[in-house]
Amino acid sequence: MACSVLQMNQAFLLIGGNLGDRATNLARARNRISQAIGPIRKTSSVYETAAWGLVDQPDFYNQVLRIDTTLQPEPLMLRLLGIETDMGRVRKERYGPRLIDIDILLYNNLVFQSPLVTLPHPRMTERRFVLAPLEEIAPELLHPQLHLTIHQLLLQVQDPSPVKKI
Repeated sequence: MACSVLQMNQAFLLIGGNLGDRATNLARARNRISQAIGPIRKTSSVYETAAWGLVDQPDFYNQVLRIDTTLQPEPLMLRLLGIETDMGRVRKERYGPRLIDIDILLYNNLVFQSPLVTLPHPRMTERRFVLAPLEEIAPELLHPQLHLTIHQLLLQVQDPSPVKKI
């Protein structure tokens, strides 16, 4: 009788939101992620950041999580989307206000693209609000395509948006 061992994968997630009680929503998202996806191994501080893209809206709270999961990228993304929906996320407009948003930034060293998910996250290197909390918990992590550390990417990001640690 063969025994299969599930492979543990490391993923970095960005959670954020700008509607309702932002801190409570992040805590609820962390709880649901640890229950439905896998253990959270490391968390960044929470950062308050100006809205990106559509700027006329409340500031966001953002946080990066390092998780372990047996899920592959597409099932992981589907489960994250389910958590967003269960928490009350309604998608009305791109970059619009939201109760919760959960993105996969990196998954192992995987470079992957499907209609559901692109890895690494295609715009992570353009956004200070992503790189600052990621750099806090994984400064020496290498971007699998650019072969630069997260610290190096943060030093060269062009995004001038303020990012304030809470």
